[in-house]
Amino acid sequence: MRRVILKSIAALAVAGAFAAPAFAANPVELTFYYPVAVGGPITKTIDGMVADFEKQNPDVKIKAVYAGTYQESIVKALTAFKSGTPPTLAVLLSTDLFTLIDENAIVPIDGLANKPEDKKWIEGFYKGFMENSQTGGKTWGIPFQRSTIVMFWNKNLFKEAGLNPDKAPANWADTITYAKKLTKSDANGNVSQWGLKIPSTGFTYWMFQGLTTPNDTTLMNAAGTKTYFDKPAAVESLQYWVDLSARHKVMPGGVIEWGTTPKDFLEQKAAMVWTTTGNLTNIRANASFPFGVAMLPANKHPGSPTGGGNFYVFNKTSPEQQQAAVKFIRFATEPARAAQWSIATGYVAPRQDAWDTPEMKKYLQDVPAADVAREQMKYGVAELSTHDNQRVTKALNDNLQAALSGTKTPEAALKDAQRESDRILRSWNR
Repeated sequence: MRRVILKSIAALAVAGAFAAPAFAANPVELTFYYPVAVGGPITKTIDGMVADFEKQNPDVKIKAVYAGTYQESIVKALTAFKSGTPPTLAVLLSTDLFTLIDENAIVPIDGLANKPEDKKWIEGFYKGFMENSQTGGKTWGIPFQRSTIVMFWNKNLFKEAGLNPDKAPANWADTITYAKKLTKSDANGNVSQWGLKIPSTGFTYWMFQGLTTPNDTTLMNAAGTKTYFDKPAAVESLQYWVDLSARHKVMPGGVIEWGTTPKDFLEQKAAMVWTTTGNLTNIRANASFPFGVAMLPANKHPGSPTGGGNFYVFNKTSPEQQQAAVKFIRFATEPARAAQWSIATGYVAPRQDAWDTPEMKKYLQDVPAADVAREQMKYGVAELSTHDNQRVTKALNDNLQAALSGTKTPEAALKDAQRESDRILRSWNR
């Protein structure tokens, strides 16, 4: 499948390659930081995309640096920036927006791409994704590796439990009912199959938004200066999450690892899991059973936070490098290429025109589950992002895990998280 995709991507380069000059004496050199630790093996796809761009643009050379997890990637990018050797461009979390602006590490994309056709290009991205890409009237990031949270379920295990294998739980109450029927344990209470797993490491706050969003509550303001962690609806959402293990016994107690959740699903240790759409290709390639993909269960309404990474162009790089970086970003987000990227990885194609391509239409006929994320974008909200975002999210993550581990009540945990967030954000609220 990957070889076919790479050939398809390469085919897009042919026409431009014939028209391009055979060599460039002094090519513009770009360094591209990419977070390799994401759902599914995709470095070959990125390498292919870079190679195709260089064929069309022999006056540009791109060095792709696979920088580790998202958290590791921003640390490396900011360290390089502060030492005077920044990457030219990087894919970093969309939620790193305020941190990168506060460090003066990035430049506005619309300051580099300011022609009418550029404006039209920027306006073509889904508005839900742009909520974490724009602020202060400027566009700072371009959506690329974007996602929402979805539910995967094992159809065979549903059938064994007497459930309709083609129907996922539609709401919170149904989720508990289904999960109870899907949880298996022996006479001593040892569980061999959990009804549900919602991971609580890595992106704990994001999973929490998978509960607060359908419960009609937001966790921050658009300016990134205030948080609302201890709202009653947020407390209710965390209580529901805690009760799945502590009260209903359908999910393991304590902390559930982000990285092993898809593996537990593939090994049939969990009948339902929540994870990123970016795991779709991984699960399709490795599941030995039929599975379904659904929007997250609703409470007051459906909904999910958006997630994933944006392209950013770094400051302290030359104008020639910045323009070449924007040229690569446009290349990577062209409709056919964005469609192929989505097919190769499972991430959500961030523009409607990508979904209108023949490749994507055929893919959706073969894999209807891939359309779930796009449908969920109708109810998508911005992922938690504030100034000093890593400290704010750490305060929330630590307290969420304390509640899930039983060392704090949901109300106390969220009050503590809000108190710490208020302290961190004080300087932005004077």
